[in-house]
Amino acid sequence: MRRLLALFAIFSPFTCAVRLRLAVAAPASQPGLLVKVVAACALLAVAAAGGIHNAAAAAGATPTPILLELFTSEGCSSCPPVDAWVNQLDAAQPVPGAELIVLEEHVDYWDHDGWRDPWSSAQLTERQRGYSEELGRNDVYTPQVILDGNVEVRPWEREQVRQSFERLAQTTTVPVSLESLGWMPEGSVFGGRVVVDDSGQRRGGDVYVAVALDHAQSQVAAGENRGRHLVHVAVVERLLKIGRAEKGTSFDQPFQVRLWPGASREQLRVIAFVQEPGPGRVLGATMRDVR
Repeated sequence: MRRLLALFAIFSPFTCAVRLRLAVAAPASQPGLLVKVVAACALLAVAAAGGIHNAAAAAGATPTPILLELFTSEGCSSCPPVDAWVNQLDAAQPVPGAELIVLEEHVDYWDHDGWRDPWSSAQLTERQRGYSEELGRNDVYTPQVILDGNVEVRPWEREQVRQSFERLAQTTTVPVSLESLGWMPEGSVFGGRVVVDDSGQRRGGDVYVAVALDHAQSQVAAGENRGRHLVHVAVVERLLKIGRAEKGTSFDQPFQVRLWPGASREQLRVIAFVQEPGPGRVLGATMRDVR
């Protein structure tokens, strides 16, 4: 935390733009500089909304969940600074009144450029394409950050980030919970129940479960990030739709997820969320560690 506060002291709103230009101009001699500058400036934007501590949590109130989806790739040289920003947001939770629930989704359209991202997925690429259509875009790109399914933010645009988080923290969400989590006897299947209290709501949505690596790292040997050691958080490995929560009614559905070989129980998190079709607006979300 002291290191983060020190970064905030150095990166005032007035110096962020200048330092970003300098970092972009000299990436070869200082390869880690751009990552630090973008992460610090973006976190400064969020912290400006009300401080580094989560005010709602400190007061004992239930924070509003905000689903943050980052579409990224290890083959993209522009992605590591935003990966670092998301990693720090996940750890610091700096948005007052909110809980940031992170999904880092690795796309596969960079895999042809010399390095195959070990976590890339055609399914996640299609999910991003769905967002592009809903947002009226005719292309996909990385890194892309989507908040609650319908807000696209650019981490380097300080005021847009601050306003987006501040507004979403005030949103009323559908209560979602993960219950009866546990492992099946064979040991490679994880399951539980998703409960959605949609009574009184005027919208329904599809119910998703994601299983993600809590943290991951990679030494990139080729492509645009050749020679770099990359660190990730909440890397999506499984994403499945388990049903639909109809408007005005409650939802209670069991699920099972078969995990991949070598999956560690100590390094997983499970996320459940309700989303309008499209993909559209996220109506509610929750996250639990898997132990």
